[in-house]
Amino acid sequence: MNRLALSLIFVLIGTSLFAQLNIIPKPVSAVIGSGTFQLNATVKIVAPQKDLLKQAAFLNEYLDTFFGFKLSIVKKALPTDCVLTLDNKRQKNKITGAYQLLVDGKQISIAGDDSEGVFYGIQTLIQLLPTASKVSSLAIPQVKITDASRFAYRGMMLDAGRHFYKVAFVKKFIDFLALHKLNNFHWHLTEDQGWRIEIKKYPLLTKVGSMRHGTVLGPHPGTGNDNKPHGGFYTQQEIREVVKYAEDRFITVIPEIEMPGHSSAAIAAYPQLSCFPDEATKPAKGVTWAGPQTGKQVQQAWSVYNDVFCPTEYTFKFIEDVLDEVLALFPSKYIHIGGDECPKDAWKRSAFCQQLIKEKGLKDEHGLQSYFIGRIEKYLNKKGRDIIGWDEILEGGLAPNATVMSWRGEKGGIEAAKQKHKVIMSPTTYIYLDYKQNQQEDSLTFKGYLPLEKVYSYNPLPKELTVEEQQYIIGAQANVWTEYISNPSKIEYMIFPRAAAFSEVMWTPQEKRSWPDFQERLKIQLKRYDLWNVNYNGKQALTKAK
Repeated sequence: MNRLALSLIFVLIGTSLFAQLNIIPKPVSAVIGSGTFQLNATVKIVAPQKDLLKQAAFLNEYLDTFFGFKLSIVKKALPTDCVLTLDNKRQKNKITGAYQLLVDGKQISIAGDDSEGVFYGIQTLIQLLPTASKVSSLAIPQVKITDASRFAYRGMMLDAGRHFYKVAFVKKFIDFLALHKLNNFHWHLTEDQGWRIEIKKYPLLTKVGSMRHGTVLGPHPGTGNDNKPHGGFYTQQEIREVVKYAEDRFITVIPEIEMPGHSSAAIAAYPQLSCFPDEATKPAKGVTWAGPQTGKQVQQAWSVYNDVFCPTEYTFKFIEDVLDEVLALFPSKYIHIGGDECPKDAWKRSAFCQQLIKEKGLKDEHGLQSYFIGRIEKYLNKKGRDIIGWDEILEGGLAPNATVMSWRGEKGGIEAAKQKHKVIMSPTTYIYLDYKQNQQEDSLTFKGYLPLEKVYSYNPLPKELTVEEQQYIIGAQANVWTEYISNPSKIEYMIFPRAAAFSEVMWTPQEKRSWPDFQERLKIQLKRYDLWNVNYNGKQALTKAK
C-alpha cells in the first residue's frame, strides 16, 4: 500500500481516535491508523543533509538514555528507516518550526519546513514512545501529524541571581524546554543578591559581586539568617558551552543584565556606580544580617533596594563595556536589560541627577529612567541588537525599538501593542511558576497561588486589542524566580507539570484546546516525567482549580 493511500485511510478512520494520542502540546492536525511501527536497534536514522545531524543526535541520545540503544545515522534511506527531510517547497508558515510526521507500518518520516521543524517533529515522536525504560523494541502507533506553532516566541526564564545553579542543571533545564517545544531561554544573570556572569574587564563583579555572606531564612524579611556564604558565577567559556548546547536544541539564550535597579551586587563590586558611593548598604527593614555591615554589600534578602545605578558617564561606560562582552557571548537578537522595580529615591536626592533632569529637559525621575533605557537601547541598536525590558520601561516614554515584557498583568503589554511595539506577555497571574501550585505547600514558596488549570486557561491575546494590534503579541514567557527555590529538585517541582500546560498555551491553536482533554493526555505525560526521573507536583495535577 502506498503512503498516499495510507494517508487517506488515516483521514477516514483517525478523527474519532485522536484522543488516543497523548501528545502535549496538542498538534494542529493528527489522525492515527490501526497498526504500529517497531522501533529497535536495526532501524537507521536517515539524515541526508548536514543540517539534520543535530536532530538525529538528539533522538539518539534520548533513545540511549531511556531505552539503552542507539540507531545508526546514514545518508541514504531504506524502506524501514526513520527518515528526516527538509521540505523547503512548503514554506507556508510565517512561524518557523512547522513539520509533518508520518508513521506507517514500514517507516517513520519527519519532514520539516526547516531544520527547526524536523527537531519539533522528533519531540512529537518522543511522545509516541513508551514510558517504560529499557524496552528493546518500541511500538509506535501509525499516525499522520501536521503541525505548527501558534506563537513565535515561547519562552521560560530561570533566575540564577537569587540562587546559583551549576551548568549541568542549566543544560537540563534547556532540555526541559526543548522537550516541550519552547524556543527561548531567558537567563537572569544579575541581581541585588548576586552577579553571575564573568566580565573580564571588571573582575570584581565576580570576585565581590557573585558572593553574599548569608541568606535570610523564611519569608521576607526573614526569621533569621543562615550565615552561610552563597555564590557562584558562569565563566565565559561555560556560557559559550551553554549557548551552543541550546542552539543545538533550537533554543535562543537571552541574557538579562539588570539596570538601572536590582544592581546592588554590581555596586558592591564598584561603589562608584552608585549616586552615593560612600554610603554603606542598607539592609531591608527587619532583616537579620550576616557578615560586614560597612561599605557596599551584596544584599542577603528579597526586596527592592534604593541604591541603583547613577546615570553618570562612568556608569554608562561601565554598562557599555559589560554589554560588549555580553554581545560576544550571546548571538541572540534580543538583550534583556531589566528596567523593572527601580526606586527613584536616590535620584531624587542626588544633585547630579536633578541637574541632569534639567539639562536634558526631562519631566521627572521617570523621564530620567526613560533617558537611561533609551541611551542603552541606542547603543545596542548600533550593535545590531534589540532590547527587551519589563513593562516599567513604559514609564516616562518607551524607547523606539524596545520589546515590552508585560509582567504586572497585561496592561503594559496592551499599552505597548497599541503603540505598535512588540510584546511578550508574562503576567504574574498566569505564568509565574514560583507561585504555589497547592493551597497548602510542603515548602516555602511565593505567596501567590497558581494551579495548573489557571496556567492552562491563559490566552496571551487580550480581547482589548484589535486583530491588527494582537499581531504585536509575539508570544509569552513563564518565569521561575528563585528567592525561595535553592535547589534543582525544587525547580523541577515548581515547573512540572505546569510547563506542559504552558507549552500547549503557546503552541496549540486556541480553538483546539480543551482542559478535560489536556487532563487525559497529562496522565501519560506524568508517566514520562517518571521516566525522566524528574520531580513534579502530582497532588493537584489532575484536579480542577477551586
